[in-house]
Amino acid sequence: MSARVLPERPLPGHAVCLDLRTAGEYDPEALVRAALDAPQPGGERRFLVLDEADRLVAHQLLYERLSSYGPARIVCLAVGGRRERTLRRTPTLRPPAAGVLWVFDTAEDGVPGEAVLRPLVDVLSTPEVFDAVLRALGEVVHGVAVPAVRVLEHDLSDEARARAWRQAVEGLTGPDVPAGTVSAEQVPGALALLLDEGVPRSLSDHRWLPPQGRAGARIAACDEAVGDAVDGYHRVRGAAGLLTGAGRAVDLPGDIERVTAELDRVRAAVADAFAAAGGSRLTAEHRGVLRDRGIELPELPREISRAGIVPALRDHTHELIGKGLPLRSVAARLAALSARTAPVGSAARLARLDALCGPERLRRLGGRYPFTAGGSRPVAFAVTGVLALLAGVWPLLGWVLGPAVGVLAAGLAHLMLRRRPNRSPDGRIDGGGATGAAPRLFGGVLGGLAGAGLGQFLGLPPWVGALALTVSLVAVVLLALRDWSLAVDDWWARADPEEAWRILREVQTLVVTTAVHDWLFAEVRHHCSAGAGAVARLLHGLAETADARGRPHGGAAGRPNGQERSYAAPADARGSGDWAASGSGHSGPDSGTSSWNWEEWDTVEDDVWSDMDEEPVVRAPGPPPGSPYPAGPSDRDPVRPDGGPPSVPDSLPAPAWLERRYGDGGPLLVDTLVGDLVAGTLLILDGCWAGVERDPGAMVSTVHEQRIAELLDETRIRLERDVAASPPPRHEGVRDADALSALSSFTDRSDRPDAARLTGVAPDAVARLLLAEDDPGRTVALCGPEHLRLLSHDPLAARKVRFVPEAMRRGAAGDDVWRGTAEDVVWTGAGRHAGILRLVPLRADVVHTVRAEEAGEP
Repeated sequence: MSARVLPERPLPGHAVCLDLRTAGEYDPEALVRAALDAPQPGGERRFLVLDEADRLVAHQLLYERLSSYGPARIVCLAVGGRRERTLRRTPTLRPPAAGVLWVFDTAEDGVPGEAVLRPLVDVLSTPEVFDAVLRALGEVVHGVAVPAVRVLEHDLSDEARARAWRQAVEGLTGPDVPAGTVSAEQVPGALALLLDEGVPRSLSDHRWLPPQGRAGARIAACDEAVGDAVDGYHRVRGAAGLLTGAGRAVDLPGDIERVTAELDRVRAAVADAFAAAGGSRLTAEHRGVLRDRGIELPELPREISRAGIVPALRDHTHELIGKGLPLRSVAARLAALSARTAPVGSAARLARLDALCGPERLRRLGGRYPFTAGGSRPVAFAVTGVLALLAGVWPLLGWVLGPAVGVLAAGLAHLMLRRRPNRSPDGRIDGGGATGAAPRLFGGVLGGLAGAGLGQFLGLPPWVGALALTVSLVAVVLLALRDWSLAVDDWWARADPEEAWRILREVQTLVVTTAVHDWLFAEVRHHCSAGAGAVARLLHGLAETADARGRPHGGAAGRPNGQERSYAAPADARGSGDWAASGSGHSGPDSGTSSWNWEEWDTVEDDVWSDMDEEPVVRAPGPPPGSPYPAGPSDRDPVRPDGGPPSVPDSLPAPAWLERRYGDGGPLLVDTLVGDLVAGTLLILDGCWAGVERDPGAMVSTVHEQRIAELLDETRIRLERDVAASPPPRHEGVRDADALSALSSFTDRSDRPDAARLTGVAPDAVARLLLAEDDPGRTVALCGPEHLRLLSHDPLAARKVRFVPEAMRRGAAGDDVWRGTAEDVVWTGAGRHAGILRLVPLRADVVHTVRAEEAGEP
């Protein structure tokens, strides 16, 4: 009989299983020590021991040592042979602390013993069933009974399990995505300050460039120069600037030249400060350097601090995971945040400074632009001619007055040229210009002569000539003043000295932005960038580990860590023998539940992962030396003729008392698995934030990758054990419970879907089994016909334990079918088995209680 009947590892809350039949292969003392060291929550100490029936007395000391750490409860599954007719046990195995179930390995011919024991061990190790069986054994004679069993197993087909696991791992990790971008609206407030390049409100009134400083003095001088230029412009552009001497003292070209020079000095001062403190980390020395250059830095504002960055990163990471983003997508978002917040130093702002106030812009600001007035020359010729014609209609005097108006218009144009604003009073700077004096002169002379001739011909009265002369003179002067103002405004707009003010504001904004984000926030930005990058790398590493660990393995049925499901039937098996024919409500092929015929069973080797790409076999390290849980095949397993490792059949025939129903996976299976994996990942991250706060670069990712490997193994084992119907083990020692409280819907996995929504198999057959009348014939005694005479024939002496996983009655899918269920049903917290255990006592003369010394054992 194979020793591979125990779970791969201790299950949380379940009885610790150990197999003393392997004493020849392992040190029995080490097995007991390992069983005693296995954690059992709540102070409960349950041990399920497999032993050979004829070795119970010889192992008395081992049973006594199971109670060496305190009171223990023991259920011994004694495996007897065909010829055994009596059972000898030690006082240690008597009720109420212990009991013995006698099982014969010849109970069913043609079925390997491990196919009988493995599901029985799974059922008995469940704490609720263990306690119920131990209580029932305390009520039978000698505390020894032969079990009669009928069990239903609701499980997934191998293909459905592989598909669900693959989809769950993909849902956790996600595909590779580019880093993308991140904005201030997408992150918490503490991180948004690092992205929007704004100034905290508490610093809005701070004087970054005090006037007494070098940079402040240069900015004040430039501002004064621009102000002088603007004052001169306003003095020049009106009538006083043209007709009086008010504009003679104004030197607009010199003022603009001074503006350009002062602006260049401002740029040099700011560039010097940027280069001098160009590092990415602000030190006291940098503060002194900046102060010498006229930039005063305050202390770090209250809105942000280094201590608040990691909590904000944690909240942001939790928010992204809470939105359902897979690990790689979250890692990409954090990598983008890391790149965006990485400090680059103020030296990188020099390019922006050159764009604002570079040589090209200064050259354009200090350029010499020509002054043009008078508009179109043909228009000026015609308008002046018309006005001179009006002045010349005065009889006789028109011959003089008409051309005189033309001379006046030309004189005003020449005066505009002489007093043009782009020429310094001393002539040092002159941008040139044109005012159209000649067209006005020729047009006025010709128009005046024509008007004089017309006035002589018409013989108009003198008052008409006087009126026409007045209108003509006023029009000439007003048109000249209009042309002057328009020309001065046009030249000022093209020269645009007021742009220096805009440049100064932009430079001051750049200085403030640099002071805040490149100097004042340098340490915080570095911490944020390093922390976000570390978490991004960690999440990406977790995703890679999950992908590698979650891939289908070769070997023993593709189970994790080489786990064997030695009694699992293939998904396409059909029929269920007499039990199916007895009206148990077994579903047909179209019902989603497979049935099979045990007589037609033939052991096959089927690779359940054949529909997927082949991957290299990944094996986890086996249990520690002395573990009661087997690390692999034992010496009792067959050895291949080529000397290789023993082959493990993918599935073995099930005993007649075990009926299996396989589903294709319920609608909530993948979501439940993903939720469990996400919750476990959040708990893994909970342990890394302290390291991110302390030193992001010193994080040891291998520790966390090992934890996610353990999470995947634990989740996969629960998927194998009960289709993830039981919640993950409670995690103790959460470092920041408040931060995880907002994600309670992800971290609290106690609310589970019902089994039907996980397996896709309805619980009707289980309900019918439990609601059926108490008929001993519905169960199968685990003994041969030759052993029936050893059993008690008192029908009242037997005890019955009905058990059903809580997940089978949980949820709306199973509410109606459980009405009328017997009150003595034991609802188990985990497992995929439901059924009945009848404990049939033995005759009084079959069981003997002896001590090892009396039996002659050493």
